[in-house]
Amino acid sequence: MPNPLCAERLPYHRLALASARHRWWRPLTGTLFITGGWLLALILLASAADSWGTLQGYPKDHDGFVVFGPVTGTALDLLYIVIAIPLVLLAVRWIGRRPAGTASSVTGRLRGRWLGLCLLVALPVLAAVNAATLLLPIDDTPDPGWAGWHVFLPALAMLLVLVPLQAAAEEYVFRGWLTQAIGGFFRSPWIAVVPQAVLFAAAHGWGTPWGFADLVVFGLAAGWLTVRTGGLEAAIGLHVINNLIAFGLGAAVVDGLKTDETAADASWQWVAVDIVAIAAYVAVVLWFAARRRHPLARTVTVPAPLVTTPLTPLLPRYAPPMPSPAPVLPSPHAAPASSHSRSH
Repeated sequence: MPNPLCAERLPYHRLALASARHRWWRPLTGTLFITGGWLLALILLASAADSWGTLQGYPKDHDGFVVFGPVTGTALDLLYIVIAIPLVLLAVRWIGRRPAGTASSVTGRLRGRWLGLCLLVALPVLAAVNAATLLLPIDDTPDPGWAGWHVFLPALAMLLVLVPLQAAAEEYVFRGWLTQAIGGFFRSPWIAVVPQAVLFAAAHGWGTPWGFADLVVFGLAAGWLTVRTGGLEAAIGLHVINNLIAFGLGAAVVDGLKTDETAADASWQWVAVDIVAIAAYVAVVLWFAARRRHPLARTVTVPAPLVTTPLTPLLPRYAPPMPSPAPVLPSPHAAPASSHSRSH
């Protein structure tokens, strides 16, 4: 059992401090590394895809970019986001000077069973939400129609592989790196959770005020679950199922994957239903977390730094009492005896 005098318990958002080599500039440097590395990787991957598409004879749009079609184009869009995962893990390991797994949870890894349970919780909740949206009033846009099995099945196979990685990548960036980077400066979890939620919404673009608010609520809920459960699993479970349903419905209709609409373009009716679903998911996940046979680890114990002042000598924790000297009557010319105090 670790000695409480020599150890400190850190929650997830404070794990940047788990490294004995932590310095204030490391979160800032890591953020620049992830941003610059992602932009560089994006340019290289997009250039490689464009060159390959040109060699294969794919058509180009009026801006000169290769048009790959809905399935391949969507796959590339997802891959552009997935490449953030190794960048986050490298930033944690190389710049943060701590195990890369501490970006996943306080245990230093993704907790597979807990992730699986969160996926099972999210599936019926979000499926019910999408069913409820069918009852919402719709505009006069004609029904695009069923895409056909020959289109839907290849698209679904691609989505099942890449969407979980894409959703996880966004969680590692926003609920993972950014939350821990801000948490390295502030103890309050809300100070770490709120900024990443706003940035998460901004990263999806500006559509409607309701859509932006919905994304902020999603980011706040995912961030709070991450702190309360000590890892990204609950946030990843919600995000994966949400995106699989959204992309899956898009793949099922004609040209559904070609649309540029995102959650940022949602109407207030859809947002109202979605927020209820998010709240229900949070409540159920926290209920399961509180009733597990083996409680989830929410903090990790790390050695506390030894802080001393240059003028204070290090003293043992216990010193046997010294025998008291015999009293001596002070001489009129004797200097007053100096007193010694022990600094704890």
